[in-house]
Amino acid sequence: MFDTKPYEDRIKQALEHFDSELRKVRTGRAHAGMLEGVHVEVYGTKMPLNQVANVTAPEAQMLLVTPFDPGNIVAISAAIRDNQTLGFNPSDDGRVVRVPVPSLTEERRRQLVKQVGEKVEEARIAVRNIRQDALKDAKRMKDAKEMGEDDYKRVEKEVDEIVSKTQADIDEMFRAKEKDVLTI
Repeated sequence: MFDTKPYEDRIKQALEHFDSELRKVRTGRAHAGMLEGVHVEVYGTKMPLNQVANVTAPEAQMLLVTPFDPGNIVAISAAIRDNQTLGFNPSDDGRVVRVPVPSLTEERRRQLVKQVGEKVEEARIAVRNIRQDALKDAKRMKDAKEMGEDDYKRVEKEVDEIVSKTQADIDEMFRAKEKDVLTI
């Protein structure tokens, strides 16, 4: 019998990855997750920002980065500044890094929606690839006479239902994020 569970798990992982990617796209308010993708060069290796500093959002338009080791403050500031997708210009006072979060212009909002659209397409491609893997494995089993034609059709229908539900979830998440980004 063909088990769709491993493919469902892979689709769930793809959806979780998509969700985490969406959280990185900023909206009008500052939140600590905005700096999730930033990697800092410290101690001779690249490390995620959250492993070398504490990130908080004390105000709606300000992020505060407090390094665990004050010697890393310049590297943290440079890493945030060098990440072009964020568009932030941090400043440090020797103890903490302040990252002002500018309010979004209409053009920047459109740009962010476009970025989110690209992430949607990546998620769709990942789900389609998982679907192809599942159908390929089912076809291999059918050709090896481990599964009959009726079972193959049932598996194909089941996989397609899972994929279409996931595609609907992706669309819903996209619409919610688009509304969030475009809301002033």
